[in-house]
Formats: sequence, C-alpha cells, structure tokens
Amino acid sequence: MKELTKAEEQVMQYLWEIKKGFLKDIVDQFPDPKPAYTTISTVVRVLVNKGFIGFKTYGKSNEYHPKVSKKEYTKVFFKVITKSFFNNSASKLVSFFTSENDLSLTELEQLKKQVEEQIELKKKTK
Repeated sequence: MKELTKAEEQVMQYLWEIKKGFLKDIVDQFPDPKPAYTTISTVVRVLVNKGFIGFKTYGKSNEYHPKVSKKEYTKVFFKVITKSFFNNSASKLVSFFTSENDLSLTELEQLKKQVEEQIELKKKTK
C-alpha cells in the first residue's frame, strides 16, 4: 500500500467520516477557508489512481467511497512508523508513546487492560 501525502490523508479522513459522497460533500467537510474545488478534485483523482477511493457514476457526477478502510491504512502506517523509527520493535513504539505523551492514569489503566487481554488471547491460541 502506498503512503499518502498530507493532502491525500486529509481527504481520506473526511471520506472515512462521511463514508461516501460527491466531490461537493468532501469539499464541504473542510474548514473555512476551503481549498479550491479543483484542488480537491485533483487529490481525489490521485486517490482513485492509487486505489484508495472507488466511485459510482450517476450521469456526469461521481459518488466516491473509500476502498481502503481507516483501520487498514492505520495498520500499515504504524508498521511503517515502527520499522522506520523504532527498529521494528512494537515495544519500543509503545514505550515511546507512553513516556512521551502525558497520559492520564485512566488511559494507562486502559492500555494495561488491553495488553492483558491480548496476552490472554495469545495464551489461548497456543
């Protein structure tokens, strides 16, 4: 899967949020001052060519929808980050994340619970 530019990722974020829509619907998601319609049209066309967006044609208009889920893209994105910045070590990534962010006790407890649940799942599948 190819990486997205910031502009492409922003368009995808809005499309993931609205699930499907025409170009006007995507442009409407942007805060004011909105980028030019033609700019977003170009970014959408690139995303179609990259395989991130699909569309249905109604007359002269296209209704766009994501072909790649946000979860799927996030998974690949974090694999790249983990490989590039943390020597392919998820534990180094988590260590960095927990120490460099001002996480509350509640957030840390939630992370701990999720880790413990994953440990139990791994034990059951052995």
